[in-house]
Amino acid sequence: MSARSDIRPDPRVERSRMVILEAAVEELAEVGYGGVTIESVAARAGVGKSTIYRHWRDKLALLADAFESFHEQMVPDLSDRTAREAVELLVGHVAEVVVDSTFSRCIPALIEGAERDPRVREFHHRYSIERRQALVDLIARGVDDGEFRPGTDPELATVALLGVLFYRRLMTGEAFDPTSASELVELVLGPAA
Repeated sequence: MSARSDIRPDPRVERSRMVILEAAVEELAEVGYGGVTIESVAARAGVGKSTIYRHWRDKLALLADAFESFHEQMVPDLSDRTAREAVELLVGHVAEVVVDSTFSRCIPALIEGAERDPRVREFHHRYSIERRQALVDLIARGVDDGEFRPGTDPELATVALLGVLFYRRLMTGEAFDPTSASELVELVLGPAA
């Protein structure tokens, strides 16, 4: 281990960084991608622009880091669970996040940003693919273990499960009820063996 990896970050710097990341997500949810500026995030966070530029080169880098950081904090522990239990838990978790969170209010802003800026589109696609892969892998494991219908295409099943959640959030006035995750999983992947 190098001496550099043993150095712990200054707690004040980490605290400031987290305040900025929270402010960035809140700003995105409130004003949309086009309305977010380094100045507006700095004002919301109560820091100078130079503090933000010390950590991030531009708005996209800041927002990407915010999403990555908060995603890591939010993911439920899926260890020691069957594939079915883990899929149900993950689908329920995504439903909760999509129904009512700062992140749910950011979804339309990210879609808008992706339409306008190819860099946002690339980030949004990469971010989505990385998150979706966990569910694809769990479903594949469940198919292999006989927990789900034989021959189920894990990618297609993932799109079906997540598609319901995002369709309800973006296209209707109704949100998917997170407590119905088990029913949705059974509908898409078949009953428990």
